[in-house]
Amino acid sequence: MNPVRRRLLEWAGAAAVINVLPQPAAAAAPIAAASTFGFDASQMGVRAGSPDDQTASLQRAINRAAQARVPLALPPGVYRAGGLRLPSGAQLIGVRGATRLVFAGGPSLFAAEDAETVTLTGLLLDGLSRPLPPDHGLVHFERTSGVRIADCAIVASGRHGIRFTEVAGEVTRSSIADAADAALLCTDARGLTIAGNAIANSGNNGIVIIRSVAGPDGTMVLDNRIEDTRNHDGGSGQFGNAVNAYRAGDVIVRGNLIRRSAFSGVRGNSASGIQIVGNTVHDCGETALYSEFGFEGAIVANNIVDRAQTGVSITNFNEGGRLATVQGNIFRNLAPQSANPGELNGIGIYVEADTAVTGNVVESADAAGIVIGWGRYLRDVAVTGNVVRKTPIGIAVSVVSGAGSALISANVISQTERGAVVGMDHARPVTGDLTRDGAKSYAHLSITGNRAG
Repeated sequence: MNPVRRRLLEWAGAAAVINVLPQPAAAAAPIAAASTFGFDASQMGVRAGSPDDQTASLQRAINRAAQARVPLALPPGVYRAGGLRLPSGAQLIGVRGATRLVFAGGPSLFAAEDAETVTLTGLLLDGLSRPLPPDHGLVHFERTSGVRIADCAIVASGRHGIRFTEVAGEVTRSSIADAADAALLCTDARGLTIAGNAIANSGNNGIVIIRSVAGPDGTMVLDNRIEDTRNHDGGSGQFGNAVNAYRAGDVIVRGNLIRRSAFSGVRGNSASGIQIVGNTVHDCGETALYSEFGFEGAIVANNIVDRAQTGVSITNFNEGGRLATVQGNIFRNLAPQSANPGELNGIGIYVEADTAVTGNVVESADAAGIVIGWGRYLRDVAVTGNVVRKTPIGIAVSVVSGAGSALISANVISQTERGAVVGMDHARPVTGDLTRDGAKSYAHLSITGNRAG
């Protein structure tokens, strides 16, 4: 006898001594008594390994188990199905790596709407790269709370791996690979944790967090491994990011290992209150860590970036982007990844407004270690206690008319052949080294106590 089935029957018999759930008056297939553990799908007309589509029998089993508020266990094997609906209380449990559901067609493999306490555990969901409707995922949940997806593998979705709208819950210890679009796309999250997952070979983005209107979101993206994020749909940064937060406030992106992103490792667009902390990012085609456009408040701390065009960018003061700290990071091997005339390419840290930059190390940047301001877009920036080395310009600061104040103090700057601190007119150097005796002074700049050599 199948060991999973035997175990379920043993538990069902023990539970029957205490409490036996009532049976329905009629059923389409034999249904065993449920223990507190749940039903065995193989006793409910669901056949592993059958060449036939199992959607109808599996849907009946899902509904029956959800009605009883107990899990539905799927023994090891392959099940062909599609368009399955998960009502409130639906809990599907498989044997990790051995219970495989193969997409047989429809708008999704699993969908839930206006539901609560929905669980998928230990399932391998194979989309076979079959096309899905626009903005759909192989797993597609809307207005659903208490979601738990754990220890699952989602592969070869024809669009998104997981698509959430107004969802609360968690996705943990799962893998999402070879999604044609985003691995996980969530809109207007109600309280979502995405933790400990492995994401690979996404067609456009890894994890995307969006608000319909800018406001608090609070999604936590923690301790994931995200690799090989591509950019099939082009654009100037909407796609190709391992983690992308758009208009979503109070998002925390912490402890992730990110490798090989076409654009950014972590990109916050109009994402106020974002925290980008303790991530390790390798090989980005553009800016590794980004906070841009109309945001207020960003913390970028204790990250390691190796190989990107820019390590971190705190930008778009012209759009209201302001208020940040950049602290305790390591940025190295910054080099142009594409030709952008009129821009500085290959820099460690770029900031514009109301920002403190302290305790960072920048090494080997092709253009400049730290860039402060862009033309007149500079206000109230402090750059203190950093180490910058092996870069043509150590710290580049805007000196054009209208630029705001900046403090450049107590930094260690070495091996900078064009100067430790150099005044800029946008991308063009217009002064010599401002740390040297007799250098021209600027009323908006305070340059003191730096160690240049």
